[in-house]
Amino acid sequence: MSDARAADRSPWPWPATWPLIVLTFVSVFNYLDRSLLGLALPAIKKELGSSDTVLGLVSGLAFILFYSTLGIPIAWLADRVNRRNIIAAGLAFWSVMTALTGYVATIWQLGAVRLLMGAGEACGMAPSNSIIADLFKPDRRPLALAIFGAAAPLAYIALFPLAGWIAQHYGWRAMFVVMGLPGVILALVTMFTVKEPPRMSPAPARLSFARSLWGDLAALFSDRCFAWIFAGVTLMGANVWAAGAWTPTFFVRVHHLSVSEVANIVGPTRGLIGLAGILMGGALIDRLPKDRAFWRIGIPAIACLLAGPAEAVFLLGNSYAAWIGGFAISSFFTLIHQAPIFAAVVTIVGPRRRALAISVVLLGASLIGNALGPTAVGIVNDLLKDRLGHEAIRYSMLLIAITPVLAAMCFWRAGRRYAAAVSQSEVESTGATA
Repeated sequence: MSDARAADRSPWPWPATWPLIVLTFVSVFNYLDRSLLGLALPAIKKELGSSDTVLGLVSGLAFILFYSTLGIPIAWLADRVNRRNIIAAGLAFWSVMTALTGYVATIWQLGAVRLLMGAGEACGMAPSNSIIADLFKPDRRPLALAIFGAAAPLAYIALFPLAGWIAQHYGWRAMFVVMGLPGVILALVTMFTVKEPPRMSPAPARLSFARSLWGDLAALFSDRCFAWIFAGVTLMGANVWAAGAWTPTFFVRVHHLSVSEVANIVGPTRGLIGLAGILMGGALIDRLPKDRAFWRIGIPAIACLLAGPAEAVFLLGNSYAAWIGGFAISSFFTLIHQAPIFAAVVTIVGPRRRALAISVVLLGASLIGNALGPTAVGIVNDLLKDRLGHEAIRYSMLLIAITPVLAAMCFWRAGRRYAAAVSQSEVESTGATA
C-alpha cells in the first residue's frame, strides 16, 4: 500500500516541461492581444468617436461572440483530432487580426476585427488545457495549470508596459501592429516543436456532431459540482473582463494618468502580484493531501471572497495608499481560482470530455461574463455621467467588487461535492488501468 501511495505521488514529468512552456507563451499572447483594446480605449474614443456603451460592446460582446460560440465546436473537435495543429492555426490567425486592428478606420471595422480575433483565440485555451491534462498526472495538474495560468500576469509584466510605451510614443495603431506580429512566429514554434501527446483514453464514439455534443453537454451539467463551478467561473469572468476593459480608463479619468503611466502601474501590479498569487495558490493546492480534496476548491473560494472588498477599496479610495493597496491586494487574489478550478474540471469530467468541459466553462466566463461585465459598466457610465462626470466610473465598476463574493459562494458549494467526485473518478481510473 505504501509503495502504491509513493507511486501515486508522481515525479515532475520533465519531458512535458517544454510543451508546457510553449503553451504558456501561447496563452500570454492570448491574454495580451485581447487586453490591448482596454489600454487603447481612451485614444480610440477620441479618434473614432463613440459612446461608452458602444465601446463596452466592442471590447466585450464583439470579441466574445465568436470566442465563446466557436469554442464549443472547436473543443468538440479537439477531443477527436490533433490539438497542437488547432492551437498553432488559431494563434497565427488571431495574431494577424491583432495587427490588422492598427488599420481600422471606423468603430464598425474595429468590431469586425474583434469578432475575427475572438474566432482565432477560441482555438487556444480548451485544447491547451486538454494537452496539459494528458501530459501531467492528476496530482501534478494544479501546479502545471498554475504555471499555465501565469500567462495573464506574465503578459502584464513583460509586454503590457512595452505596449503602453509604444502607444504613448507612436500611437495606439502602432501598438497593435507591433504586438500582433510575434504571435505568427510563435505559431511556427508551436507547430514544429510541440508534439501531440498520446491521449489517456480511446477517442469518443463516432456519433453525429449534434447528437454527440448534446449528449456530452447534458452529461456535464447533470453533475452538480460542474454546474456550481460553471456559475462561479461565470461571475469571475464578469469581474476579470470588466476590470480588464475599464481599469485603464478608470485611471485616466479618475486619477488623470497618461497611457504610459497606466501601463506601468497595471503591468507590474497585475503582473507580478497576480503571478505570485497564482503560483502560491497552485503550489499550496498541489501539496494538499488527498483527504483534503474540498480545499482544492475551498481555497479558490476564499481567495475570491477576499478579492471583493479589495476591489471596493481600489475603486473608492482617494489616497494613493488606499487605491494602490486595494489594487495590489485584488491583483493577488483575483486569479488564484483559475488553475485549481480548471484542474478540478478536467478531473471530474474524465478524459473524453476535457476540451469540451473547459470550453463550456470558458463560455460562461467569456460569453456571459465578458459580454455583461464590460457592457454593464459602459451603460452605467453613460447613465451617471451627467450627474457625476468622470467620477461615474467609480460606481459603475463596483460590479467587480460584487461578483467575486458571489463567485466565492458558488465555489464553496462546488467544493462540498468535489471530494465525492474525485473519489469516484479515482475508482474509475484505477479500474480502467487495472
